[in-house]
Amino acid sequence: MKKRLLFLGPPGAGKGTQAARLCGQHGMKHLSTGDLLRSEVAAGSDLGKEAEAVMNRGELVSDALVLAIVKGQLGNLGEGGWLLDGFPRNVAQAEALAPLLADIGQPLEAVVLLALDDAVLMERMLARGRDDDNEDVIRHRLEVYREKTAPLIEYYSQQGLLISVEAQGSVEAITTRIEQALTESC
Repeated sequence: MKKRLLFLGPPGAGKGTQAARLCGQHGMKHLSTGDLLRSEVAAGSDLGKEAEAVMNRGELVSDALVLAIVKGQLGNLGEGGWLLDGFPRNVAQAEALAPLLADIGQPLEAVVLLALDDAVLMERMLARGRDDDNEDVIRHRLEVYREKTAPLIEYYSQQGLLISVEAQGSVEAITTRIEQALTESC
């Protein structure tokens, strides 16, 4: 099974849930960029101090800083594999990530797209009952996803790395589909 992965998909597709399951079952490291930033800040590393200063000003952490943190984490991993979740978010970030992964000898093996119909996404997100999950907010989040992140689908498809997995059904059924797709594409 391929074990150097990136997850893509719209909000509510189940990326976090599936990443946790897959990594737990296959001994892979789940690299969520938000978690990585918080971890660096908590550790008080030089990168963490730099990220904290930026976040405390209410600004977005630069691509270069996120890449440096990702590189540091990936450089310290063994052979178990890893799954990137939340980065890259756009084609420019993807173009910067590829040489970094090549430099550390860990190129991306597959990009898993968790595909889900908008109507199902809307239903799923409304059922979560979060205060910020109303139809207008959800529609806006989907528009932002299509505008900023969806171009990554074409980018990785052109590289032959994209594997689309239907993200509807039980959590277990979706996990099984992902595992099968990652094994069949080897």
